[in-house]
Amino acid sequence: MSRPASKGAPLRPGRFFLPGPTEVHPDVLSAQTRPMISHRGAGVHELMLELQSGLERVFLTARPVFLSTSSATGLMEAAVRNATSRRMLSLVNGAFSQRFAEIGRLCGNEVDEVSIPWGEAHDPAEVAERLRSGTYEAVTVAHSETSTGVLNDIRAIGAVVAGHEDTLLLVDSVSGFAAAEVRTDEWRLDFLLTGSQKAFALPPGLAFGVASAAMMERAATAPRRGFYFDLERFAEAHEKHQSPTTPALSILFALRVQLERMLAEGMEARWARHARMAERTWAWVDEMRDAAVDVRVVAPEGHRSPAVTAIRLPDELSGPPVVRAMLERGWVIGGGYGKLKERTIRIGHMGDHTLEELEGLLAELSDVLR
Repeated sequence: MSRPASKGAPLRPGRFFLPGPTEVHPDVLSAQTRPMISHRGAGVHELMLELQSGLERVFLTARPVFLSTSSATGLMEAAVRNATSRRMLSLVNGAFSQRFAEIGRLCGNEVDEVSIPWGEAHDPAEVAERLRSGTYEAVTVAHSETSTGVLNDIRAIGAVVAGHEDTLLLVDSVSGFAAAEVRTDEWRLDFLLTGSQKAFALPPGLAFGVASAAMMERAATAPRRGFYFDLERFAEAHEKHQSPTTPALSILFALRVQLERMLAEGMEARWARHARMAERTWAWVDEMRDAAVDVRVVAPEGHRSPAVTAIRLPDELSGPPVVRAMLERGWVIGGGYGKLKERTIRIGHMGDHTLEELEGLLAELSDVLR
């Protein structure tokens, strides 16, 4: 696979470490070139049955896995519209958890925020305290906050929210899912959403959502659930092995191939591979600091995403020039996001990347930073 780099030079495979969209395996890319089929015919029924079987194994769920032809932000709005109409609590510790809160407001809700500094993780005990002091229809949280590389403990937060019968937990796991351990049913996540272009290692354009029985019960009476993101429509289409609207067929063909690859690896093995890449990145940061290059991981130990690492640069360096220097050498990394744009870079060690590929990136980045 090749990509255009600066001055028109192609990128070699294994050098695209953006924190989304991530690199896509050639077999997955080529699956998109299949001819179209009728999205209401027998062929799509067979495709949807096959995809659901694989998705349920990947998501560790007995619930339907809804497929949305949208970005994951679309399912963030679906989560809000189907679960809330009055008041919600948003756990904010970065740009994308802030987006969840903003969607809540734009959908007409009163939104209370638990806002903590970017680079910190939410304390489940604080969530418990907020839920004791107020009544909320839902709590929103970003599992892996892509802007900072922080991993929130959704298992512990899920246990807290489960103690409040009328409160649903809505989880953005866009950069977390398929990289970090997620046990959808066991952890009692009421709505889990992710996108195709991160650790799933698919092209952008598809989102996945799993809704609990309680979430579907809430959706049935939600007054502002709209049309495109009405979860009842998704459920009705699922029963017919269809999609509620015209699906992105080419990405579904790619999904079929990628599910085979993911299941051949195994989810626990996939989580472990991501953990090894993340731990190597963190160790490299320590090595660079020992070599008098003052870089630091933004996220605290114990709360670091296995999918993306945000790295704070020395005072004399700025993020955009470092990203450009890497591109000139034939490597793609991410710049800082939002308020961290100038002071950080981000490495997306996710998807189908290997430790060997990551070592090549880190060696080149070491030279740039020195």
